[in-house]
Amino acid sequence: MKLALLPWILMLLVTIPGPRPTAGLSSPGARGSCSLRCGEQHGACSCHPTCSGLGTCCEDILNYCLEISPSSGSMMGGKDFVVQHLEWPGSTDGVICRFKDSVQTLGYVDSLNRVHCISPLLYESGHIPFTISLDNGRSFPRAGTWLAAHPYKVSESEKSQLVNETRWQYYGTSDTSGNLSLTWNTSLLPTPTVAIELWGYEETGKPYSENWTAKWSYLYSLTRNTPNTGFFTFIPKPASPEHQRWRVGALRISNSRNYEGQQDVLALWTNDHALAWHLGDDFRADSVAWAREQCLAWEALEDQLPDFLKELPDCPCTLAQARADSGRFFTDYGCDIEQGSVCTYHPGAVHCVRSVQASPRYGSGQQCCYTAAGTQLLTSDSTSGSTPDRGHDWGAPPYRTPPRVPGMSHWLYDVMSFYYCCLWAPECSRYMKRRPSSDCRSYRPPRLASAFGDPHFVTFDGTSFSFSGSGEYVLLETTLTDLRVQGRARPGRMPNGTQARGTGLMAVAVQEDNSDVVEVRLTDRPQALQVLLNQKALSFTEQNWMDLKGMFLSVTSEDKVSIMLSSGAGLEVGIQGPFLSVTILLPEKFLTHTRGLLGTLNDNPKDDFTLRNGQILPPNASAQQVFQFGADWVVSNTSSLFTYDSWFLVYKFLNQPKHDPNFKPLFPEEIALSPSQADEVNRLCEGDRFCILDVISTGNLSVGNATRAAHQLHRHHLNSLQAVVSCGWLPPPSNGHKEGVKYLVDSVVSFSCNSGYNLVGSETSICRADGTWSMPTPECQPGRSYAVLLGIIFGGLGIVALISIIYVLLHRRRKGNMTMWGSQP
Repeated sequence: MKLALLPWILMLLVTIPGPRPTAGLSSPGARGSCSLRCGEQHGACSCHPTCSGLGTCCEDILNYCLEISPSSGSMMGGKDFVVQHLEWPGSTDGVICRFKDSVQTLGYVDSLNRVHCISPLLYESGHIPFTISLDNGRSFPRAGTWLAAHPYKVSESEKSQLVNETRWQYYGTSDTSGNLSLTWNTSLLPTPTVAIELWGYEETGKPYSENWTAKWSYLYSLTRNTPNTGFFTFIPKPASPEHQRWRVGALRISNSRNYEGQQDVLALWTNDHALAWHLGDDFRADSVAWAREQCLAWEALEDQLPDFLKELPDCPCTLAQARADSGRFFTDYGCDIEQGSVCTYHPGAVHCVRSVQASPRYGSGQQCCYTAAGTQLLTSDSTSGSTPDRGHDWGAPPYRTPPRVPGMSHWLYDVMSFYYCCLWAPECSRYMKRRPSSDCRSYRPPRLASAFGDPHFVTFDGTSFSFSGSGEYVLLETTLTDLRVQGRARPGRMPNGTQARGTGLMAVAVQEDNSDVVEVRLTDRPQALQVLLNQKALSFTEQNWMDLKGMFLSVTSEDKVSIMLSSGAGLEVGIQGPFLSVTILLPEKFLTHTRGLLGTLNDNPKDDFTLRNGQILPPNASAQQVFQFGADWVVSNTSSLFTYDSWFLVYKFLNQPKHDPNFKPLFPEEIALSPSQADEVNRLCEGDRFCILDVISTGNLSVGNATRAAHQLHRHHLNSLQAVVSCGWLPPPSNGHKEGVKYLVDSVVSFSCNSGYNLVGSETSICRADGTWSMPTPECQPGRSYAVLLGIIFGGLGIVALISIIYVLLHRRRKGNMTMWGSQP
């Protein structure tokens, strides 16, 4: 939904005669109500997120447009949240909380008259709208948003912990028996006694058909009326036959007063896991044979399902590329170099990434793992290699049906089969055959452009220039996906507090097609990043990853935000000195489809200064001409993505020209430095012209230093994303061995044969610059080696006969007829 009406509404608000509304939640005499109106702006008062800063809110906005705490939790549900600013002193027929207009849970009013809801068990992640009824469901006038997170992306303190989780998932296999234990935080479940239940997950129906459904089911209780001590231990018994078809599940701890299997109650969940511990006596009697049978059954089913591999993106060739291509790939939380690289399922790897977007048709995912040397680890060489997934681990919109359920679809189709074939039975070759690593021969790094400092721009085709305009400008527009990135620049300050003759980015906004609108802006006191989703400020105190409409959002540090769009484009917005810096990554499919300040992506830097009317300025355009080029890409009120939630923003950017014609930047030819000043600036900037310009325009060495650091970071990203040549996997010879698992240009792979076989062909092969191997894989043919044969000859014939044979062999070799026992010369 485009938010084009907002600027015109605000202009009307500002131009109405009379006193300006005072700051606060409501203006004097404001009338109307926010009942059933959350998000609306029209009428006598506003129920839109911007109204607080403008002082135009309805008086009852906080009673109907709800703020809650906590605001997020696992999609498994069971979290108690309280509505802020709403007290309900009177009686109520019953509190009902309705999520997505279909899932209802019972709420309650506590002794302090605060209204509570319990989050439901969901089959999706992301922002879930909810409404509240205080009259037992007759009306639902109050609305809010709950953030449901992937179970593995919530704090461990919010979950019950399986003590030695690996032991749980191997229970019943060889040498794994005895007690199992779990723990939990009793303060999160204030009840004297608890019930511990097993819930199972399954997906039934014909795969990839309309009747393919996902379901969590209550199976049975491990215990009821157990004291709430935060610890429970038991000896598992095989489940009854009707429950053994569930192979994946989780334990739920809840108040023992609830009836068995009661849904959507206050509860703590464990991680979902393989239910080895509840499987039958046949598993415990011979777990290998049982698992092998399951592996073969999975193999037969897998061969009947559609080939999802063809629509997956190729992996990046190097660890540097994988970490830099942040629009299409993101850290796999199970193998993260920043967190110590545990890599349980990929020993030998130091870092893995997953494709951010699931494949369009089958909802599948790509995984890519890398060694300490920075090269990709392939399943053809090791069971620790990268494995693609039929079900993307993070799920895929619209989420709620297989194989798109976050976490759980992946468990059924990719993780449980790994247990059957690789962990519980020695049949891993069957798994790897159907989950082969993607190599990187078709991988193409994204194109990179940046803006930072005063601000300075480096286009997708490598053109560098400065444009110190004051206003709101189009950084990027694409015709391919209607991707729009806009930047707001304001003048900086000199050390004495006066206005500088240079500007810097203070806000960046982005939308693609009909996605959500995300704006990242810099606050003044204290200097910090603020992220707005559809013009409402977000909090990252609970979750640093959010699934949004048409994009994903990650905040891994206080000074950087990553935005990953459904097209594979990515943005990184961060604090660099007193301004923002922005880096944009575009896949190659955007070639010839971009325009704006960051140029026309077509490998031709000569047309990067293209005006809206198509006129192209020369690459050697003067600073004044470049300034006019920048001003030409001003944002209009009707196309603006920005939020105007303060009177300063309304007056400065809504009611005034989007490009300030009165602001005069400092052009390079105006710069005049004394020799001592020039030496000081050059010493700091080390020849970086952007740094030099910023030091002079702001009078601040630290600003120049931040600009130089941002420019260096751009070069580092650019270097990380350089294309590399891969020759692809080279197999070992049959009855032989291969040394070397690197397949990039200049890599050398060596071959040898098993005892009793001779190598026929080259002992080595080199990856050439054209992407081909210098030699094919040799053969290992039955026969005896020189050393063994000479030993036999020496022992049987004696030294004279041996010398004679050697003489004959050498004589033949000189004639070019050497063909016995060895390779061709």
